[in-house]
Amino acid sequence: MELRTLRYFVAVAEELHFGRAASRLHMSQPPLSRAIRQLETETGAALFVRSSAGVALTEVGAVLLDEARALLDHAERVRARVAAAAGAAGITVGILGDSASPDVIRLADAYRRRHPDAEVRIREADLTDPTCGLRTGLVDVALTRAPFDRAGLTVRVLRADPVGALLRADDPLAGRDVLELADLADRRWFRFPEGTDAAWQSYWSGGAPREGPQVRAVRECRQAVLWNGTVGLTLLDHDPGAGLTVVPLSDMEPSRAVVAWRAGDPSPLVRSFVGLAIGAAGAVGG
Repeated sequence: MELRTLRYFVAVAEELHFGRAASRLHMSQPPLSRAIRQLETETGAALFVRSSAGVALTEVGAVLLDEARALLDHAERVRARVAAAAGAAGITVGILGDSASPDVIRLADAYRRRHPDAEVRIREADLTDPTCGLRTGLVDVALTRAPFDRAGLTVRVLRADPVGALLRADDPLAGRDVLELADLADRRWFRFPEGTDAAWQSYWSGGAPREGPQVRAVRECRQAVLWNGTVGLTLLDHDPGAGLTVVPLSDMEPSRAVVAWRAGDPSPLVRSFVGLAIGAAGAVGG
């Protein structure tokens, strides 16, 4: 028996009404009814008497209600003790862009359901630190993009996203169906400041030294292209904004979205976050 199913059962047993129980659980009634029928199959007995007069517990249902309440109370105590052992009532998450992506929204919903009492603090990082503050201890876990120096960190790939060239809409290359890096070799690129992670800098510069204005944030990248006619790389499915366009690049490896944390971090809240992030993204591994 899953704890979730037992929570469903307790809600119906206390409300004695499937509609009210579904509303209390913030779900629709059909899946709730299916879950209760499955629980009755697992127990081998009817748990409720359903009639035109309403819903009532059977004798077996009354026994299960006592046991389910005890199990759920114990599970809550376990959760509280684990949270206390983690040494903190919350977690700090670093995010590098994509803060409104469907994956992040699903992850936020799942984490809030799993840890309703944990405070989640968000730190939005700029493009000069792809670890989002992991190395300096500013965050506990990061949703970011590879590549970067992985020393002392554990990294899991969540998905791979194609990239393209970010251009002005009136750029001579803007009408092309696809480009190669060689097509941009003689152009000025936006680039990151000195001291930015070397692997990160190399990837977003197309693997070659570039000249052009320095940027620290996604908006600055777009403005550098819009005002100066420079070029650079961006995710292919991102809306570049008015006056700009993105053309696919045939010879660029995709950008890999990752979840990263400090190697050996024993925090249950971090481990839970990582597991939920992988589930929310349908991780491709790596």
